[in-house]
Amino acid sequence: MSARVSTPISQKPIRKLLVANRGEIARRVMRTCRAMGISTVAVFSDPDRGEPFASEADEAVALGGATPAESYLRADAIVAAARATGADAIHPGYGFLSEDARFARACEEAGITFVGPPADAIAAMGSKLEAKRVALRCDVPQLATRELRDASAAALDAAVRDLGLPLLVKASAGGGGRGMRIVRAREDLAEALAAARREAAGAFGDDTVFLEPYVEAPRHVEIQIFADAHGNVVHLFERECSIQRRYQKIVEESPSTALDDGLRARMGEAAVRLAREIGYRGAGTVEFLLAPDGRFFFLEVNTRLQVEHPVTECVTGLDLVRLQIEVAEGRALPAAALVPRQGGHAIEVRLYAEVTSEEGLRPATGTVHRLSFDEQPGLRVDAGVAEGSVVGVHYDPMLAKVIAHAPTRAEAARALARALRRMRLHGIGNNRDLLVGILEHEEFLAGATDTHFLDRHPPASLAARARDDAAQRLLAVAAALAGQAERRAATRVLRTIPSGFRNVSSAPMRVELASDDRTYAVAYRLGRSGLEAEVDGERLSDVVLHEASPAAVVLQVGAVVRRFAIERRGEQLYVDSVDARAALRELPRHPSGEIELAPGALVAPMPGIVLRVAVAVGDTVAAKDELLVLEAMKMEHRITAPVAGTVATVHVGAGDSVAAGTLLIVLSAENGSGESDV
Repeated sequence: MSARVSTPISQKPIRKLLVANRGEIARRVMRTCRAMGISTVAVFSDPDRGEPFASEADEAVALGGATPAESYLRADAIVAAARATGADAIHPGYGFLSEDARFARACEEAGITFVGPPADAIAAMGSKLEAKRVALRCDVPQLATRELRDASAAALDAAVRDLGLPLLVKASAGGGGRGMRIVRAREDLAEALAAARREAAGAFGDDTVFLEPYVEAPRHVEIQIFADAHGNVVHLFERECSIQRRYQKIVEESPSTALDDGLRARMGEAAVRLAREIGYRGAGTVEFLLAPDGRFFFLEVNTRLQVEHPVTECVTGLDLVRLQIEVAEGRALPAAALVPRQGGHAIEVRLYAEVTSEEGLRPATGTVHRLSFDEQPGLRVDAGVAEGSVVGVHYDPMLAKVIAHAPTRAEAARALARALRRMRLHGIGNNRDLLVGILEHEEFLAGATDTHFLDRHPPASLAARARDDAAQRLLAVAAALAGQAERRAATRVLRTIPSGFRNVSSAPMRVELASDDRTYAVAYRLGRSGLEAEVDGERLSDVVLHEASPAAVVLQVGAVVRRFAIERRGEQLYVDSVDARAALRELPRHPSGEIELAPGALVAPMPGIVLRVAVAVGDTVAAKDELLVLEAMKMEHRITAPVAGTVATVHVGAGDSVAAGTLLIVLSAENGSGESDV
């Protein structure tokens, strides 16, 4: 920690601030602006016209377009929007233009205050290679690095000889896991380099990559830094972000269970040295890898506020957005930031629109019909969506950040898991069960996590831990009873006949209900002796029905009374209880007559955008050859040939947006008998 006494400097109060971002980021910044009496301006793309952030701002400017390149990445349009509305400051949020030095300079040239670090500091840290050179100058520990402009066999051999295996290929520009590949064998290096370069070029417009030794089972620990124009540079402690999928964080917390006071001080001092070296100002994050033996290595500097900043706000009591604005106005950091204190423990999870399956995680799209949480002490929800929000393929699939702050880590984890279990979220697939499975896992509770946590514990198995099979069967029964009650309420005749009445009284009512990952066969009979029910042929014993309406079902199992809230949206029935929930739809009793896909048809496993098509009609392909690449969840996903064959038809082209299940390509494969075997 480092601080200097402030000296007089000119101040320029901000009157109106434009937020050059969207979703929860924009809502978060505008919340602090309202508290400070600052007017706000939102900018929005065509798909975001009706989103909450656009209506919550005092003014909003349409950028047009749907993709980021057509909207939020248009620096000229954003500066023009600031001029048109008289905004004297721009906050870039995080993502999009937040780490674009050219945008920061454009704001300065337009006489608009950029709420962020100086353009030169952004430029210096924008290249990971340049950042490593700066870190070396100020004695910040780092891994050996090899930039590879020459991809010849001799150069690759030399890199492996000097750095050893395994290696990590990394893009010099950008982040978020793009342009990163782990290489464990020399023969895989050339392909990994080519793939990383291709991905980096597409994502950042810069295909520069480098190599460094790959650290097995490290932790990801970052230090929050803050600096003002008066010479004060401080760190606000650490955040641990080790639990990641595809190099993207999903659980963050502070303090880290891996740091003692001495290690915390050394890492904080290294971060402050680096900030001073580049003349930093505003909020930033210095990211480190922490090896199992306690050594730490510099990764990069994020020259912006981080998604996970709420955990730092919770444990320090500081509003980091307020500090950013005050520093941008020329004010010195307050005493509470110069001598910060840690209090309690905070954990944040990222609630994503994505489905967890045995095949992994895939993004989900749709309309949010309901999103609500029970109020509880220490719970904070930063949501980008509201009821009616549409989640599409163009932007990050994060729905909300949910944060719990409590006196101890165990209490914070328990409170956060409870909040997620009791949350009502309808209309879109989400990773709630995965998050609960992580928070309740014994390894997480012991604080023994690292970046390979999800490798050891696959997401599907973690999500399954959060679901109780007996509770899920009761949900299915409740859905069946609510559906029957709904039909009885809607009928125009014989309204007095009890729900479930049959001419043959011994015959049960039967219905099949399907969720995303399984089907329930429910049979029930309402007779004089009460409710008799079975699911998938298994009898539910000692169940009493107290109430069944289209909106609520109350069942007693043994001595325990359980209430189920029911909501219908089209064909879907959303069923919520205190510790379980399901989205179910009744399957038709008779075949639908839908046309089945032709043999050899390959469909999109997730919604996304086609980046490139690698084949044409008539091409011969081998098994595992790349056919096309989808971009989804900010990552590339290769669609490969399941068997050798010939491309019969291609149904999409580069730039097309596709929904899950969209027909992409049809292969024709011939076996020895001349019959298709795809």
